[in-house]
Formats: sequence, C-alpha cells, structure tokens
Amino acid sequence: MASASGQPAMFQVILGWLLCLLLAFVFLMFGGMKLLSKPAMVREFEQVGLGQWFRYFTGTLEVIGAAGLLVPKFSRWAALLLAAVMIGALVAHSTVLHSAPTLALILLVLAVLIAWLRR
Repeated sequence: MASASGQPAMFQVILGWLLCLLLAFVFLMFGGMKLLSKPAMVREFEQVGLGQWFRYFTGTLEVIGAAGLLVPKFSRWAALLLAAVMIGALVAHSTVLHSAPTLALILLVLAVLIAWLRR
C-alpha cells in the first residue's frame, strides 16, 4: 500500500502509529508489573521455574520494546524484539503454565504487523 512516490499510504502510517501506541501502552503496563514485582507476575514466573531474574529480564525487554515502538527509527526492531518475547510467552503458556496463550498470540500478531508496516 505505497503511493506512486514509494511513500507509505496515509492509512498505513496512521494504522502503524495507532498500533505502536496501543502496543507500547500494553507492554509498558505488563513490563512495569513485572519490574514492580506484582504478586501475579511473581507467581507466574515461579511456575516458569527460571528464577525471578527472568521476570526482571522479561519486564526490561518489554519496557525497552515499548519505548522503542514510539521512536520511528527503532519501531520495527522494537516490534521484532517484542514478537520474540511473545514467542517465549507462547512456549511458556503452552508447555509450563498450561494456560491459554490467547493474549500472547494476539500481541505477537500485532507486533509482527507493526514490523511489517514499518519495513
């Protein structure tokens, strides 16, 4: 959906920004919950079994990714980083937590869509 000049269509630009803002909010919220040691996050990462350092690591990646989404120069790479984190979440939910990975799957699809829109 590029114009004749090779520039992205206005719809594509607006959609990209809306998705970046939405995902930045979500990942800032969830990453912040991990970094602030919210009890639900502590319990979830106890179940994962990799130690609480992994909760801090994941939360840091999510907050960095959220910030990166808001910087056009880095938004594609931030989206790919967050997609990788969501692949890890899908694996954890499916294999260790035995819970529905619905939210992780939705966030993965949105992150990949942003990476595609920002190519």
